[in-house]
Order: sequence, then structure tokens, then C-alpha cells
Amino acid sequence: MYEENQGILKELVESGAVLWPSEVQNKPDGTLDLVANKTLWNNAVARFRVMPLWEEGAPGFDDRDPLQPQPSLVFVPAQGAPGPRGTIIVAHGGAFFCRAGHEGFHTAWCFVQAGFNAAVLTYRLSPYTRLDAMADLHRAIRLLRCRASELGITQKVAALGFSAGGMLSGNCATHYDGGDPTSADPVERQSCRPDAAVLCYGAFATTAFPGGMFVSPFAPTEEERARKLYLSPENNVRADTPPFFIWQTISDDPRNAFVLGSALTQAGVPFELHCFDEGVHGVGLADGANDSGFRGEHLMHWAELCQEWLRKQGI
Repeated sequence: MYEENQGILKELVESGAVLWPSEVQNKPDGTLDLVANKTLWNNAVARFRVMPLWEEGAPGFDDRDPLQPQPSLVFVPAQGAPGPRGTIIVAHGGAFFCRAGHEGFHTAWCFVQAGFNAAVLTYRLSPYTRLDAMADLHRAIRLLRCRASELGITQKVAALGFSAGGMLSGNCATHYDGGDPTSADPVERQSCRPDAAVLCYGAFATTAFPGGMFVSPFAPTEEERARKLYLSPENNVRADTPPFFIWQTISDDPRNAFVLGSALTQAGVPFELHCFDEGVHGVGLADGANDSGFRGEHLMHWAELCQEWLRKQGI
């Protein structure tokens, strides 16, 4: 049913249609043209056979941003992989207000070619909240498990995200439930705990130290302090937290990775951590097909290392 998405994804990636170079999508004042950015993503998604996360619409979704479609998945089956395999949900970055196309579609294609099923997530951005985005990723995990037989996949699901998407993956890997067996919705009966989490650069630790990307060092109210604690993965690791694969570059603040790694160690949760000495924020696959044009021969190995690790997790 979704095999046609494979050819569409290949064509989309090879054409570079989802890259957004600054000379095309920046306004005259140098700020990002959000209309152009979101339109680029929406036009790409419209080419695929799409799985809406909620058939009747996401709870709380409205017309506050006409350029945001209903949250959805673009499911792409693995290339040349015999038998059922797990699925990787790919969550793009963009600081929760825009969408980095190469982090979604290019990464999905890389993993599809390596024999993994992939599903590109369109999650809610500002003015929706981070909790809305978490609900979208949780629903995506449940949906894939509910439709596993139909899709020819296993129940194994990994959450892989870049920057803001990495923060989102970390949140969903430390806040989850086993599903509601009494729900009238068969999707909601499924667990939303990912079997593995892949965090690709970003500011994960929002309470371990002040400052950092998207992080205010101040939380003047109890409500804000509680929110920061909730959204900081290192504060919510427990014994049944799934294994993590974390990679950063020195240009990003590596303390995020070190703090989370320390929390995982203390809880006895398996993880793998790579900190590279080259690269800039937003490099994606680091193969030059990104908005910065950066290519790093060494950094490119992160994807291969990650794929080996995911296979060890049974994905």
C-alpha cells in the first residue's frame, strides 16, 4: 500500500526539493520566511500517501496556524529487507517553529536504503506547545503498533530526532505509558514507549546547567520550574527507560549529552554516546545535502554507527 512512497522519497531527496537555502527562504531583513519554510514542507508531504495520526483530527487542533496541517506520518517501507522489520520515526528539527526538511526526508531515505522502515513525522509547532508535539510522537508510536500487521512491520519502534526533534524524542523516551486497554480507540490501547531513542544534537538538558539553545537560565515561577523539570530527560530517566543513541558535535554544547549520559548510567539504562570534533548545528547526515552545505567525511559515519546500534536493538 505504501510502496509508492519509496520512489517519491527517492525523487524528492535526489532533487534537493526540501532544502531551504537562506537566499531563497529568508526575508530581506535576514529572518526566516516561515511561510516559505512551512509551504516547502507541506508541498513535499502532499506528494506522498499519508497516514493521519488521528482519523478525525488531533485533539486540540484548530485553525490558529493555517500553514500547519494535521499531524501525520509519511510511512516508507524498507528497501530490500526480507521479512518484517521495526520502524524508525524521524522527527525533524527547527526550534519548534519551523521544519528542517533534510533532517526529515533525507534521513528517512538513508535509513530506508539501509533496510529500515521509516516514518517521517509532521508534528505540531508553535503556537502549539511542546506537550502537543509530544502527544503527536506518542500517537505515532501507538499508530504504527496498531497497524503493524497491515503494514507488514514488527511492534518495534525507535524515535529518532534532530535538534528540537531530538529533544522531543528524549521527552517521549522518558514519559510514556503502556496504553489504555479500556479505550474505545484501538490505537490508544497500544504502548507509546519507544524501543529505542536516537538524539541527534540539540539542547536536551534544560535544568542541569543555565543557558544553552532554547533554554532560559531563569524559571521565576513554580509552574515554569516544574515544566522545565518535566521537559528535561535527565531528570526523568528510570529503570525501564529505553536505550539511547546520542551524538553531538563540539560546536553544540556537549554538556547536554554528558549530563543525559550520566543520568542513564546511574539508572542502569544502556546507551551509546558519540561526540564529534567537526560539524555545525543542523548538519543532518553531514553529507553536504543540508541547509549549511556542510560535509564531514568523519561525521558522516554517525548514520552507519546508528544503524548498527539499531540492529542490535532489534529494530
